[in-house]
Amino acid sequence: MVNSNLYAAQTPLLDDTVDACLDYKGRPVRRSNSGGWRSASFIIAVEIAERFAYYGISSNLITYLTGPLGQSTAAAAAQVNAWSGAASLLPLLGAFVADSFLGRFRTIIIASLLYVLGLGLLTLSAALPSHRFQSILFFFSLYLVAFGQGGHKPCVQAFGADQFDGQAKEECKAQSSFFNWWYFGISAGTFVTFWVLTYIQDNLSWVLGFGIPAFLMVVGLLVFLLGTTTYRYSIRGDEESPFVRIGRVFVLAVNNRTTVSSAIAADEEARGTLPTESSKQFKFLIKPLLAPDGLKEQGKVCSIGEVEEAKTVIRLAPIWAASLFYAIFCAQTTTFFTKQGATMDRSITTGFQIPAASLLSFISLTVMIFIPIYDRIFVPLARSLTGKPAGITMLQRIGTGMLLSALSMLTAALVEMRRLKTAQECGLVDKPNVTVPMSVWWLVPQYILSGLSDVFAMVGLQEFFYHQVPKELRSVGLALYLSIFGVGSYLSSFLISAIENITGGDGRDSWFANNLNRAHLDYFYWLLAALSANGLVIFLCCTRSYIYARGSTS
Repeated sequence: MVNSNLYAAQTPLLDDTVDACLDYKGRPVRRSNSGGWRSASFIIAVEIAERFAYYGISSNLITYLTGPLGQSTAAAAAQVNAWSGAASLLPLLGAFVADSFLGRFRTIIIASLLYVLGLGLLTLSAALPSHRFQSILFFFSLYLVAFGQGGHKPCVQAFGADQFDGQAKEECKAQSSFFNWWYFGISAGTFVTFWVLTYIQDNLSWVLGFGIPAFLMVVGLLVFLLGTTTYRYSIRGDEESPFVRIGRVFVLAVNNRTTVSSAIAADEEARGTLPTESSKQFKFLIKPLLAPDGLKEQGKVCSIGEVEEAKTVIRLAPIWAASLFYAIFCAQTTTFFTKQGATMDRSITTGFQIPAASLLSFISLTVMIFIPIYDRIFVPLARSLTGKPAGITMLQRIGTGMLLSALSMLTAALVEMRRLKTAQECGLVDKPNVTVPMSVWWLVPQYILSGLSDVFAMVGLQEFFYHQVPKELRSVGLALYLSIFGVGSYLSSFLISAIENITGGDGRDSWFANNLNRAHLDYFYWLLAALSANGLVIFLCCTRSYIYARGSTS
């Protein structure tokens, strides 16, 4: 972002000048030679490199922890979930820094440098012979990568979407497509990761397996910098930080709990909407003393616009909470799905087995196939029926993805029941190191359903949390989206630990026993399917009372 003082000093705006945006020299930018898909392509390129690096670690992390570091399956799964949770929650800090101080462009550069340093140290840790120091350096490097990702992830996507003017009809449609093709691009990067990098890690060298992502992250940063002269940089005005404005509303709300907010009701009436449960809850929460010009207390004033900003944040809370059930489902694909596949017949030809983590590529492949279908076929057809720019609303898209996630869990449970039965029939219950004579391709349907779920829910959540927050907080909006998966990972870790303690006492094999032939992942998957179904019901209840922010493509 660039200070608005520079903006005011420039020449009058031309007809095709983009409002509230400057170029890299602080001058007004023209629509014809800035932003759009040309700029977005540089930004998508760095995100492909970043996702290659991130999944190059996360997709096979459980294998490294249970292999070279010698951890148990349950402990390794908990470690993976804890790290994934941190990596998904730290974007809240990165987005705050970007939207309040540094701006998205500078934050991306600094975060990328931290990312490269973490990956470099991770490569060094894999080369060390000392197990104790190796573990210390490994986990330090791992969480340094999480910090780098925390600044990189929310800012890159928000910066990419900023290259399209949401107030222009054609660019508004392109912006909606940007979220689809953004996810297509990162899925293409992860597809290569799952097939190439996991094979290198499992069969050649962990040093090389960590070193390649570090190198590609450097290349991605250089590509991002090549687009510097084409980008549109949002103006950061001299007015108060949106965090300060929203915070003041809540402070005054707490101090004024005696009168129902008539100004909020007037605002809703002006918008032609009926009072909803979410707004009723908001009124009960703040109950402020409002004057015609806003919210007052002892000389302090909040305008109607500031109250509206605070309401926007409040309205997101139920949707955020209901989405946690979906996040718990997502945490399983890189942990137990991978361990499940490792016990099965993975041979393609004589002497060659695909790495278990490579099965994750079917999620990416599904996304790569269905994103173009969704964007080029489904959206135009739905648009002709509904008249909505995106075909269906963002919440409808998210709900569809949640339904598909529940179906994926049901499928996983049925396949695991079949795998356990096969192991029992072949006398392999006490032979965990012997491959169960059941093709790993049985797992493909649950990965495909997971990919379809991502096409709807994952992309829908990204677009939803970008559009439903004030413009100045869009990095924070995407960080809130990422935090869903951070909290979901921690909830998954807590759930696994609780089930491990409950089912594994008195010498019994827990649901997550190291010998998966004596474990009961099928029970866990049935539990997650039930939780996913309940989460979908709660989500649908929340959507009934949701009011979209003004100007959003609902």
